[in-house]
Amino acid sequence: MANPTEPGSIQEKNINFFGVPIETRDIVAALKYRTELKAVCQRILEQKVIEQAAQQRGLTVSEEDIQIEADRVRRELRLERASDTMAWLTGELLTPEEWEESIRSRLLRQKLQVALFEADVEQHFAQNRLNFEQAVIYQIMVPYPQLAQEIYYQIEEAEISFYEAAHLYNLETKQRYQCGYVGAVHRWNLHPDIAAEVFSATPGMVVGPIQVEQQHYLIKVEEFIPAELTAENHDRILSQLFKEWLDAEVNYLLHQ
Repeated sequence: MANPTEPGSIQEKNINFFGVPIETRDIVAALKYRTELKAVCQRILEQKVIEQAAQQRGLTVSEEDIQIEADRVRRELRLERASDTMAWLTGELLTPEEWEESIRSRLLRQKLQVALFEADVEQHFAQNRLNFEQAVIYQIMVPYPQLAQEIYYQIEEAEISFYEAAHLYNLETKQRYQCGYVGAVHRWNLHPDIAAEVFSATPGMVVGPIQVEQQHYLIKVEEFIPAELTAENHDRILSQLFKEWLDAEVNYLLHQ
Protein backbone atom coordinates (compact mmCIF):
# COMPACT_ATOMS: atom_id res chain seq x y z
CA MET A 1 0.00 0.00 0.00
CA ALA A 2 1.29 3.48 -0.88
CA ASN A 3 2.85 5.46 1.96
CA PRO A 4 1.04 8.84 2.15
CA THR A 5 4.35 10.55 2.90
CA GLU A 6 5.98 9.39 -0.34
CA PRO A 7 6.28 11.92 -3.22
CA GLY A 8 3.28 11.52 -5.49
CA SER A 9 1.18 9.53 -3.01
CA ILE A 10 -2.53 10.25 -3.20
CA GLN A 11 -4.50 10.98 -0.06
CA GLU A 12 -8.17 11.82 0.18
CA LYS A 13 -7.68 15.53 -0.46
CA ASN A 14 -4.01 16.19 -1.14
CA ILE A 15 -1.12 15.00 -3.28
CA ASN A 16 2.34 15.33 -1.78
CA PHE A 17 4.40 16.89 -4.57
CA PHE A 18 7.93 16.51 -3.21
CA GLY A 19 6.91 17.92 0.14
CA VAL A 20 4.43 20.48 -1.20
CA PRO A 21 0.77 19.51 -0.62
CA ILE A 22 -1.47 20.02 -3.64
CA GLU A 23 -5.22 19.55 -3.30
CA THR A 24 -6.88 17.24 -5.81
CA ARG A 25 -9.47 19.93 -6.52
CA ASP A 26 -6.62 22.18 -7.71
CA ILE A 27 -5.45 19.41 -10.05
CA VAL A 28 -8.96 19.07 -11.46
CA ALA A 29 -9.17 22.84 -11.91
CA ALA A 30 -5.80 22.91 -13.69
CA LEU A 31 -6.93 20.14 -16.04
CA LYS A 32 -10.09 22.09 -16.79
CA TYR A 33 -8.24 25.31 -17.49
CA ARG A 34 -5.91 23.48 -19.88
CA THR A 35 -8.91 21.72 -21.48
CA GLU A 36 -7.40 18.34 -20.56
CA LEU A 37 -10.02 17.12 -18.09
CA LYS A 38 -12.25 15.67 -20.81
CA ALA A 39 -9.42 13.48 -22.10
CA VAL A 40 -8.64 12.25 -18.58
CA CYS A 41 -12.29 11.39 -17.94
CA GLN A 42 -12.39 9.60 -21.30
CA ARG A 43 -9.41 7.45 -20.30
CA ILE A 44 -11.05 6.62 -16.95
CA LEU A 45 -14.21 5.44 -18.69
CA GLU A 46 -12.14 3.47 -21.19
CA GLN A 47 -10.38 1.65 -18.37
CA LYS A 48 -13.71 0.80 -16.75
CA VAL A 49 -14.94 -0.66 -20.04
CA ILE A 50 -11.72 -2.64 -20.46
CA GLU A 51 -11.85 -4.03 -16.93
CA GLN A 52 -15.46 -5.14 -17.33
CA ALA A 53 -14.95 -6.68 -20.77
CA ALA A 54 -11.81 -8.50 -19.63
CA GLN A 55 -13.61 -9.87 -16.58
CA GLN A 56 -16.46 -11.14 -18.74
CA ARG A 57 -13.94 -13.01 -20.90
CA GLY A 58 -11.86 -14.34 -18.04
CA LEU A 59 -8.78 -12.38 -19.03
CA THR A 60 -6.21 -11.68 -16.33
CA VAL A 61 -2.64 -10.43 -16.02
CA SER A 62 -0.32 -12.60 -13.95
CA GLU A 63 2.45 -11.50 -11.63
CA GLU A 64 4.87 -13.10 -14.09
CA ASP A 65 3.44 -10.97 -16.94
CA ILE A 66 3.96 -7.83 -14.86
CA GLN A 67 7.51 -8.83 -13.91
CA ILE A 68 8.50 -9.51 -17.52
CA GLU A 69 7.13 -6.14 -18.65
CA ALA A 70 8.74 -4.31 -15.72
CA ASP A 71 12.10 -5.87 -16.59
CA ARG A 72 11.65 -4.82 -20.22
CA VAL A 73 10.95 -1.22 -19.19
CA ARG A 74 13.99 -1.21 -16.89
CA ARG A 75 16.21 -2.40 -19.73
CA GLU A 76 14.74 0.20 -22.08
CA LEU A 77 15.34 2.99 -19.56
CA ARG A 78 18.69 1.52 -18.47
CA LEU A 79 17.59 1.22 -14.85
CA GLU A 80 20.27 -1.29 -13.89
CA ARG A 81 19.98 -1.12 -10.10
CA ALA A 82 16.98 -1.20 -7.77
CA SER A 83 17.97 2.26 -6.57
CA ASP A 84 17.85 3.54 -10.17
CA THR A 85 14.32 2.22 -10.50
CA MET A 86 13.23 3.79 -7.21
CA ALA A 87 14.75 7.15 -8.21
CA TRP A 88 12.90 7.01 -11.54
CA LEU A 89 9.60 6.10 -9.84
CA THR A 90 10.01 8.96 -7.36
CA GLY A 91 10.62 11.37 -10.22
CA GLU A 92 7.45 10.14 -11.92
CA LEU A 93 5.44 10.47 -8.65
CA LEU A 94 4.75 6.74 -8.57
CA THR A 95 5.01 4.13 -5.85
CA PRO A 96 6.14 0.62 -6.86
CA GLU A 97 2.57 -0.59 -6.33
CA GLU A 98 1.16 2.13 -8.58
CA TRP A 99 3.71 1.33 -11.28
CA GLU A 100 2.76 -2.34 -11.17
CA GLU A 101 -0.91 -1.39 -11.47
CA SER A 102 -0.18 0.81 -14.47
CA ILE A 103 1.63 -2.12 -16.11
CA ARG A 104 -1.27 -4.44 -15.30
CA SER A 105 -3.74 -2.01 -16.89
CA ARG A 106 -1.64 -1.68 -20.04
CA LEU A 107 -1.17 -5.43 -20.43
CA LEU A 108 -4.86 -6.08 -19.81
CA ARG A 109 -5.71 -3.67 -22.58
CA GLN A 110 -3.33 -5.50 -24.93
CA LYS A 111 -4.79 -8.92 -24.01
CA LEU A 112 -8.35 -7.72 -24.55
CA GLN A 113 -7.37 -6.15 -27.86
CA VAL A 114 -6.00 -9.48 -29.09
CA ALA A 115 -8.94 -11.48 -27.73
CA LEU A 116 -11.48 -9.26 -29.48
CA PHE A 117 -9.89 -8.56 -32.85
CA GLU A 118 -6.90 -10.77 -33.64
CA ALA A 119 -9.10 -12.98 -35.81
CA ASP A 120 -10.32 -9.97 -37.83
CA VAL A 121 -6.96 -8.47 -38.80
CA GLU A 122 -6.36 -10.41 -42.01
CA GLN A 123 -9.87 -9.78 -43.31
CA HIS A 124 -9.62 -6.07 -42.58
CA PHE A 125 -6.28 -5.92 -44.37
CA ALA A 126 -7.71 -7.72 -47.42
CA GLN A 127 -10.72 -5.39 -47.57
CA ASN A 128 -8.58 -2.25 -47.22
CA ARG A 129 -5.48 -3.35 -49.08
CA LEU A 130 -5.13 -0.13 -51.10
CA ASN A 131 -4.74 1.87 -47.91
CA PHE A 132 -1.59 -0.05 -47.07
CA GLU A 133 0.22 0.58 -50.34
CA GLN A 134 3.16 2.95 -50.04
CA ALA A 135 4.79 5.38 -52.41
CA VAL A 136 8.40 6.53 -52.22
CA ILE A 137 8.30 10.23 -53.01
CA TYR A 138 10.39 13.38 -53.29
CA GLN A 139 8.72 16.77 -52.94
CA ILE A 140 9.28 20.45 -53.52
CA MET A 141 7.26 22.84 -51.36
CA VAL A 142 7.22 26.54 -52.26
CA PRO A 143 5.07 29.49 -51.15
CA TYR A 144 3.97 30.90 -54.53
CA PRO A 145 1.92 29.33 -57.36
CA GLN A 146 3.91 31.15 -60.06
CA LEU A 147 7.17 29.78 -58.67
CA ALA A 148 5.78 26.24 -58.47
CA GLN A 149 4.59 26.44 -62.09
CA GLU A 150 7.90 27.84 -63.30
CA ILE A 151 9.84 25.07 -61.54
CA TYR A 152 7.53 22.49 -63.11
CA TYR A 153 8.17 23.88 -66.60
CA GLN A 154 11.93 23.91 -66.02
CA ILE A 155 11.84 20.27 -64.94
CA GLU A 156 9.66 19.33 -67.91
CA GLU A 157 12.06 21.05 -70.32
CA ALA A 158 15.04 19.37 -68.63
CA GLU A 159 16.52 22.76 -67.75
CA ILE A 160 16.95 21.52 -64.19
CA SER A 161 16.47 18.17 -62.48
CA PHE A 162 13.80 17.68 -59.85
CA TYR A 163 16.50 17.00 -57.26
CA GLU A 164 18.43 20.18 -58.08
CA ALA A 165 15.24 22.22 -57.90
CA ALA A 166 14.36 20.65 -54.53
CA HIS A 167 17.81 21.51 -53.22
CA LEU A 168 17.47 25.13 -54.39
CA TYR A 169 13.85 25.99 -53.65
CA ASN A 170 12.36 23.66 -51.02
CA LEU A 171 10.98 25.50 -48.00
CA GLU A 172 11.50 22.46 -45.77
CA THR A 173 15.13 22.60 -44.64
CA LYS A 174 15.72 18.88 -44.12
CA GLN A 175 14.16 18.00 -47.47
CA ARG A 176 16.21 20.73 -49.16
CA TYR A 177 19.41 19.13 -47.89
CA GLN A 178 18.10 15.72 -49.02
CA CYS A 179 17.12 17.01 -52.47
CA GLY A 180 13.42 16.65 -51.68
CA TYR A 181 13.50 13.11 -50.31
CA VAL A 182 10.47 12.29 -48.14
CA GLY A 183 10.59 8.49 -48.18
CA ALA A 184 7.93 5.78 -48.18
CA VAL A 185 4.47 7.09 -47.26
CA HIS A 186 0.98 5.62 -46.95
CA ARG A 187 -2.11 7.37 -48.24
CA TRP A 188 -3.02 8.47 -44.73
CA ASN A 189 0.33 10.27 -44.37
CA LEU A 190 -0.59 12.68 -47.16
CA HIS A 191 -3.16 15.41 -47.63
CA PRO A 192 -6.09 13.86 -49.57
CA ASP A 193 -5.46 16.08 -52.63
CA ILE A 194 -1.81 15.04 -52.75
CA ALA A 195 -2.59 11.36 -52.08
CA ALA A 196 -5.05 11.27 -54.99
CA GLU A 197 -2.40 12.57 -57.39
CA VAL A 198 0.46 10.47 -56.06
CA PHE A 199 -1.32 7.12 -56.05
CA SER A 200 -2.74 7.62 -59.54
CA ALA A 201 0.68 8.48 -61.01
CA THR A 202 3.25 6.15 -62.52
CA PRO A 203 6.80 5.81 -61.19
CA GLY A 204 9.05 8.60 -62.43
CA MET A 205 6.22 11.11 -62.87
CA VAL A 206 6.24 14.60 -61.42
CA VAL A 207 2.75 15.65 -60.29
CA GLY A 208 1.55 19.13 -59.42
CA PRO A 209 1.63 21.91 -58.66
CA ILE A 210 -0.87 21.04 -55.91
CA GLN A 211 -2.01 23.74 -53.50
CA VAL A 212 -2.58 22.79 -49.87
CA GLU A 213 -3.48 25.79 -47.75
CA GLN A 214 -0.79 28.42 -48.47
CA GLN A 215 1.84 26.05 -49.86
CA HIS A 216 2.34 24.64 -53.35
CA TYR A 217 3.77 21.18 -53.98
CA LEU A 218 5.52 19.32 -56.77
CA ILE A 219 5.84 15.59 -56.09
CA LYS A 220 8.11 13.11 -57.82
CA VAL A 221 6.90 9.52 -57.46
CA GLU A 222 9.94 7.26 -57.29
CA GLU A 223 8.29 3.87 -56.81
CA PHE A 224 5.35 2.05 -55.25
CA ILE A 225 5.65 -0.55 -52.51
CA PRO A 226 2.88 -3.17 -52.64
CA ALA A 227 0.70 -3.63 -49.57
CA GLU A 228 1.93 -6.28 -47.16
CA LEU A 229 0.62 -7.42 -43.81
CA THR A 230 3.78 -6.61 -41.90
CA ALA A 231 4.00 -6.75 -38.11
CA GLU A 232 3.64 -2.95 -38.07
CA ASN A 233 0.50 -3.03 -40.23
CA HIS A 234 -0.90 -5.91 -38.17
CA ASP A 235 -0.51 -3.89 -34.96
CA ARG A 236 -1.93 -0.78 -36.61
CA ILE A 237 -5.06 -2.62 -37.71
CA LEU A 238 -5.47 -4.31 -34.33
CA SER A 239 -5.20 -0.94 -32.55
CA GLN A 240 -7.62 0.70 -34.97
CA LEU A 241 -10.30 -1.99 -34.60
CA PHE A 242 -9.94 -1.91 -30.82
CA LYS A 243 -10.14 1.89 -30.67
CA GLU A 244 -13.31 1.92 -32.77
CA TRP A 245 -14.88 -0.66 -30.45
CA LEU A 246 -13.75 1.17 -27.30
CA ASP A 247 -15.03 4.53 -28.55
CA ALA A 248 -18.42 2.95 -29.28
CA GLU A 249 -18.57 1.34 -25.81
CA VAL A 250 -17.71 4.60 -24.04
CA ASN A 251 -20.23 6.47 -26.18
CA TYR A 252 -22.89 3.94 -25.15
CA LEU A 253 -22.06 4.51 -21.48
CA LEU A 254 -22.42 8.25 -21.93
CA HIS A 255 -25.80 8.03 -23.64
CA GLN A 256 -27.58 5.11 -21.99
